[in-house]
Amino acid sequence: MTTTLLNTIHSPADLRLLSRPQLQTVADELRDCILHNVSRTGGHLSSNLGTVELTVALHYVFDTPRDRLVWDVGHQTYPHKILTGRRDRMPTLRQLGGLSGFPRRDESEYDTFGTGHSSTSISAALGMAQAAKQKGESRQVVAVIGDGAMTAGMAFEALNNGGVADCNLLVILNDNDMSISPPVGALNRYLAQLMSGQFYAATKNVGKKVLKVAPPLFELAKRLEEHAKGMVVPATLFEKFGFNYVGPIDGHDLESLIPTLENVKNLKGPQFLHVVTKKGQGYSLAEDDPVAYHGPGKFDPAVGLVKATTPSKPTFTQVFGDWLCDMAAQDQRLVGITPAMREGSGLVEFERRFPGRYHDVGIAEQHAVTFAAGLACEGLKPVVAIYSTFLQRAYDQLIHDVAIQNLPVVFALDRAGLVGADGATHAGAYDIPYIRCIPNMALACPADERECRQLLTTAFLQDHPVAVRYPRGAGVGVAAGHDLIPLPYGKGEIRRTRSLPAGADANVVQGVAILAFGTMLYPALQVAEKLNLTVVNMRWVKPLDTELLLQVAASHQALVTLEEGALMGGAGSAVSEALCAAAVTLPVLHLGLPDTFIEHGDPAKLLALQGLDAAGIEASVLQRFASLLNS
Repeated sequence: MTTTLLNTIHSPADLRLLSRPQLQTVADELRDCILHNVSRTGGHLSSNLGTVELTVALHYVFDTPRDRLVWDVGHQTYPHKILTGRRDRMPTLRQLGGLSGFPRRDESEYDTFGTGHSSTSISAALGMAQAAKQKGESRQVVAVIGDGAMTAGMAFEALNNGGVADCNLLVILNDNDMSISPPVGALNRYLAQLMSGQFYAATKNVGKKVLKVAPPLFELAKRLEEHAKGMVVPATLFEKFGFNYVGPIDGHDLESLIPTLENVKNLKGPQFLHVVTKKGQGYSLAEDDPVAYHGPGKFDPAVGLVKATTPSKPTFTQVFGDWLCDMAAQDQRLVGITPAMREGSGLVEFERRFPGRYHDVGIAEQHAVTFAAGLACEGLKPVVAIYSTFLQRAYDQLIHDVAIQNLPVVFALDRAGLVGADGATHAGAYDIPYIRCIPNMALACPADERECRQLLTTAFLQDHPVAVRYPRGAGVGVAAGHDLIPLPYGKGEIRRTRSLPAGADANVVQGVAILAFGTMLYPALQVAEKLNLTVVNMRWVKPLDTELLLQVAASHQALVTLEEGALMGGAGSAVSEALCAAAVTLPVLHLGLPDTFIEHGDPAKLLALQGLDAAGIEASVLQRFASLLNS
């Protein structure tokens, strides 16, 4: 890795001291630095390789951090982090205590807005621009948004507002023809047509051929092209919103980017710059397969990603994908929906086998949920495959469009609980509280791969909305099977009963029972073996198996609830509410995620830090109930 010139840059101020010819060298070294570090830590690769020149140009032209730069989505900001004084910390990327994989206001003054979810940049940047105007401050505000993120309604709400706002705002569309999954929708087709129009391409190419023989004229034409490319394309959608549209221009050509940004910087009012980039730029393997290199783990850059030779345990995502295909083959009413997360949610095979029943609606979670409601109104059985943390974005639709109408929509909630390297923006910590308070909704928490398949089947057979939450990664390795046999609706099971000493009266109330929700069952069983506890696999947060709960409460002196989710309003709260309603009083220890945002890091370490590994659970139980366990 050669970073001779990059090593001299400790802030954008250093970058701005360089000559224009030196900037391409900086870009090349920056790309090498990203590849070197991400291959060793894992992280987002192809998106960051695609924004190298754009990042260099932005920090060269604008006076950051005085000028505000808002990135959307945040997984394209590694070049930005390196140029803003964090190059030496790149080896800590996405690790516990290290650099975040997304912009964070508390990490750097150059990170003006935290962006882990997409489509928020224009709204935030517009707010900053209006604040500057109100305070009488002269500064530029720039939002960089990807074409995938532009499919979300929130981006258009902001454009609608920004186009009539009397303030200086620059929106840069980073058009790389790719969201995480291949982009979909009318807007993407429009952008593709805009770029591939024969008249535009022919005019550009013929002009270059003619003027190449006269270099001064060619340079003049090139400069004119930077200002007037809109003359050879149709009037754009963005102009209708009230923005002055410029583009499209090559996002990897610094000789085009920098003069264009300098000119746009001096324009007043809302501006829209259309920049075309390529994901994975400069690393051929990522260019050829940007999806695979979107978020790779550790790998050798000289070799690329290598498939594991030994079969690993299937992930919960794979279990869901297999179940979806099997259930679709059995029931023609099933329809699969994803908001731009085909690969992440495990729908690749479903799309291949059932293309007419597969719907990727783009990064549009609100639309995804209401679209599913419309399908359900007409007798179909939609399954919405969505991350727990992304369903938060469609909460009103979940209540208003699905639950109030009691429509049979299944929500397959991937990434429930802590997700590790992506951190707080992606942690599925809140789905239990925000779902269990909604009438008509049900929520299941499978403990392992087999239960995940069974509970998905149970959910699909209901005539009302049901969510099934499961974590990222693999479970304990319980074979999921291939059948479609459901489990009893709303019922848990006792997985371990405390053993009694010889001659003890089984009718005497004593001992402690752990009520485990989801994958927390298995560390609970480990603890129970050491401390001689009863363990209940609750399976359902809602409806809660109150019959089983009261049975266990009647035969034990104390209870422990265990969940990988927010404690406030969570499954433990549901247990205490049920006990209170039944006028049952006994000590209850609630273990789960505390009232704080959990940062990025290795998932196992994060769970241990929250006391949710076997050792932590054992310590908490002993601290609270030592006298009961020793009696």
